[in-house]
Amino acid sequence: MTIDPSKLRPATRLVQGGVRRTAYGETAEALFLTSGYVYDDAEQAEATFQGTVEHYQYSRFGNPTLTMLEDRLCLVEGAEACRTTATGMAAVNAALLAHLKAGDRVVASRALFGSCHWIVSTLLPKFGIESVFVDGGNLAQWRDALSKPTNLVLLETPSNPMLDIVDLPAVAELAHAAGAIVVVDNVFATPLLQQPLTMGADVVVYSCTKHIDGQGRVLGGAILAGRKWINDVLQPFIRNTGPAMSPFNAWILLKGLETLALRVDAGCRAAETIAEFLASQAGVTRVWYPTRSDHPQQALAMKQMSAGGTVVTFEVAGGKDGAFRVMNGFELIAVSNNLGDSKSLATHPATTTHSKIGEAERVKLGISDGVIRLSVGLEDPEDLKDDLRRGLAAMNLAKAA
Repeated sequence: MTIDPSKLRPATRLVQGGVRRTAYGETAEALFLTSGYVYDDAEQAEATFQGTVEHYQYSRFGNPTLTMLEDRLCLVEGAEACRTTATGMAAVNAALLAHLKAGDRVVASRALFGSCHWIVSTLLPKFGIESVFVDGGNLAQWRDALSKPTNLVLLETPSNPMLDIVDLPAVAELAHAAGAIVVVDNVFATPLLQQPLTMGADVVVYSCTKHIDGQGRVLGGAILAGRKWINDVLQPFIRNTGPAMSPFNAWILLKGLETLALRVDAGCRAAETIAEFLASQAGVTRVWYPTRSDHPQQALAMKQMSAGGTVVTFEVAGGKDGAFRVMNGFELIAVSNNLGDSKSLATHPATTTHSKIGEAERVKLGISDGVIRLSVGLEDPEDLKDDLRRGLAAMNLAKAA
């Protein structure tokens, strides 16, 4: 491609960005299934390991298919550099452990995905790293926690599953004044709806398993940041600990990126429709969706995001029993703890994604036993409404009996 890809619009970058064609001139990106690479001579091998020439060494360190994915993600995110990992959790873990050491201090929003919460609450303290949790939407708590020197801030916005919004510019300013870098899990928003690097974040992480693949096929993660931090801090960690993405998965994710704009746009429109529908249904006690007027941070959400995302969270009467009856009544919506898929998926966070953080912490996060997280897919919204009616009817019939 002769045109500067940075001049292209996001949807075009998702299709054309980062392509490196071989001498065969293939249309689709090439899939390089190789573990290692050969050199012209021993001198080139030595120079490669010394870093004085650029040449692929080993697919744990880099691979042409991964490079295309990383370059394309950079173009969409507006980042200088990117490294991919085997999973989204590998991306979060690498971003934190590459930067931190014993004696350091982390401040995190308590509204994190269950495994992210475990890393901060359980794993980091084992290495002598202090961990402090705050309510993400409470700037006073951020200000108090960041009044002490800090090395890293971790947050997700919107949060999983309650769709809490964090004021990114305000928190980034406080974090930088405390000496911390800001790591943002941007999975729910995707790079199309929100770009944290433009609002003060230093590092953005993704589970590419979600919207980027978006079709339930492969696992993957990505870390995006400035080139110096990627090269000096992250790359040695990834090179020596080995959380490498499979080239096949990278190739699948490149194909997923080509339709990301279409899928996210359709999912957002459908999710907004479904949120409005659920709010009017008997047995639904509350609905959370960032664009709704009753979302407590609607104004902030719309300031930071261009749309509300593909996830709707709602609470039904009857606690766990009520939620289970609703989900078991679905005939179209699948029960699954994944999200961002072309198929609509529902999960019960209290017994799945957030079961390990404990009841007391779930109470702080507002994750009641009646909460259901719905990832809205690409089905006709009217069919989804019909299925939600079936689920709610199963619950209401049980109540009547």
